[in-house]
Amino acid sequence: MEALMQLQIITPDRLMCDESVKMVEMRTAEGEIGVLPGHIPVTVMMAPGVTHITKADGSIRHIAIHDGFVEIQPDKISIKAEIAEEVKQIVESGGKRPHLAAILVGHDGGSETYVRNKVLACEACGFKSTLLRFEDTISEEELLAEVDKLNKDEDVDGFIVQLPLPRHISEQKVIEAIDFRKDVDGFHPINVGRMAIGLPCYISATPKGILELLRRYHVETSGKKCVILGRSNIVGKPMAQLMMQKQYGDATVTVCHSRSRDLKKECREADIIIAAIGQPDFVTADMVKEGATVIDVGTTRVPDATKKNGFRLNGDVKFDEVAPKCAYITPVPGGVGPMTICMLMKNTLSAGKKEFYR
Repeated sequence: MEALMQLQIITPDRLMCDESVKMVEMRTAEGEIGVLPGHIPVTVMMAPGVTHITKADGSIRHIAIHDGFVEIQPDKISIKAEIAEEVKQIVESGGKRPHLAAILVGHDGGSETYVRNKVLACEACGFKSTLLRFEDTISEEELLAEVDKLNKDEDVDGFIVQLPLPRHISEQKVIEAIDFRKDVDGFHPINVGRMAIGLPCYISATPKGILELLRRYHVETSGKKCVILGRSNIVGKPMAQLMMQKQYGDATVTVCHSRSRDLKKECREADIIIAAIGQPDFVTADMVKEGATVIDVGTTRVPDATKKNGFRLNGDVKFDEVAPKCAYITPVPGGVGPMTICMLMKNTLSAGKKEFYR
């Protein structure tokens, strides 16, 4: 008997599809993919397009989907068309279309790719988007003036300043200049402080995306040992805060960094490892216990002559040797990255709805 998998397509107000299928072909933020039974677990973000469903009887159904999360398991696919459907309802009822702006300074390859994906995600979600580009010769004073313009623009609900910035510009000064009510990246000290004590706020997109992954895959976190590799302000520190809070992780958290002793021992005892250290292939099989969940946040560009652009994205985890020991593991690319963009979109929707601040 030919293998089948269960497909669910869920919108905010109804279950659009729930049936056994042979194959699903869809357009995602990572490109076109085809999914058959037995596919490795992964979560990706949909892009606007037509999803082709090969049903159990061999017939093909076509469904237009604008956006959503796709959760792929070996025996099940769940497509949750969430944000675009809600935006559509807001606009149809006479509400304002959410507007996300982004400032990009210079021509860093990674930043270019990330911002381009954010703009595509805005289109998929039905948002209005504005991209402001500046050369890396822009002065700090000029950049702060541009931030101030966006702060005062009533049509802009939220905006980001893509990091890293050129060395002559203080990233912290720029972050603090952003109106915290429009800080959809969740980097402003007011949002960071509110997050730390459990008050409603914009939560940094990558930690928020990791929490969403753990929740959607029903990974038990309460009382578990979670080791976080890295102590950056963007991932490590907020991740530690969230994982120890009752309403999120409720875990026992250890943060390891460049000065930590017995780092391998800490990792071997962990039920959950979140690697955000920025060193390719740092986490190896001898650092991971059987049945652990490993979240790889690393995205380092390494040379690869087999690739058209001459490089590939490499995670902090040596995937091929670590994966067989894991209950769950995120790939690079295609794991945390798409979820980060998804959470930025959710923060933008919250900004448009004035969910946290008036």
